Amino acid sequence: MKFIRRNCIEKRLRAQVWFGTMDIAARCCVDVQPEQTVRLFIRKERAAMHKKSNLTTLCYIEHDGKYLMMHRVKKEQDINKDKWIGVGGHFEADESPEECLLRETKEETGLTLTAWRLRGIVTFICDRWQTEYMFLYTADAFSGELAECSEGTLEWVEKQQVYQLPIWEGDKIFFRLLEENAPFFSLKLKYESDVLTQAALNGIPVT
Repeated sequence: MKFIRRNCIEKRLRAQVWFGTMDIAARCCVDVQPEQTVRLFIRKERAAMHKKSNLTTLCYIEHDGKYLMMHRVKKEQDINKDKWIGVGGHFEADESPEECLLRETKEETGLTLTAWRLRGIVTFICDRWQTEYMFLYTADAFSGELAECSEGTLEWVEKQQVYQLPIWEGDKIFFRLLEENAPFFSLKLKYESDVLTQAALNGIPVT
């Protein structure tokens, strides 16, 4: 099976050479070091398969004037380390935003959402991490019992108290939009480390 796979990959590489879609340096590698090139190609394919999507969901579940917040304290390599955020995560292959929302919420909280609303798209740019395009949701109906989460500590927090928590500075912008029941919006947030350096709402700079 490995031989067949290697053979197919080598044919693909040769096809790239034939059709001129491979750069000169890589073309030389195929001709001079075919085995090494195939191994490198396989490693790149595997890495691409396991690379996380930069499409994500973020959901704030509402209940009795509170948001369900997650204190991200359980993972060392975490862009949200020590911050409070909603629940959600990266899309898996071929998922729709709603499928990602429901799966991530179930995995992180044990709850099954029964009513939710897409509120906006947040473009999150940080010099230390890849850019994310976040589908921002709120949800106000669910079933099930709250479970322990492996990624952080879950806690119901009064909506007005959220601003006092260590959250991303730009999150305060969309929390105000949620409070105002703003129509669907596009919010761009740019950070250097943890410092918000640029914000734009529907293409207009926020000052």
